[in-house]
Amino acid sequence: MTQTIINALFGGLLIGVAVSLMLLFNGRVTGISGIVNGIITPQKGDTVWRIFFVLGLLLGGLILKILMPGSLLNTLPTSNGVIFLAGLLVGFGTIMGSGCTSGHGICGFSRLSPRSFIATVVFISAGIFAVYFFKKFGG
Repeated sequence: MTQTIINALFGGLLIGVAVSLMLLFNGRVTGISGIVNGIITPQKGDTVWRIFFVLGLLLGGLILKILMPGSLLNTLPTSNGVIFLAGLLVGFGTIMGSGCTSGHGICGFSRLSPRSFIATVVFISAGIFAVYFFKKFGG
């Protein structure tokens, strides 16, 4: 249990430092959906750093899979198809919410953005409802 807490604190610290450095050196909020959207709908002179950012995320996942292969296994009692569908729904939700949990929940909270407070409460509430619904009715 203590190791889990230490890992969570260290991960949170790394995320906080990373988003702070992005804002400090690039003047950008580290919202993954906005970064990916900027690749899908490119604007001149604003795409290369986004591609490198996403490649860094993918490379980090690949390194984790090589060093700790069991850490990325799907241990949920849900099919990969349902997980894929859920990912698509999250993607549409980020468009409707003008951002994702990383943009609103981490960066928006730290900037004391009222819009981000509301968005994060909605995200978390929807997540709680979804977990309750699927545990109660299956899926």
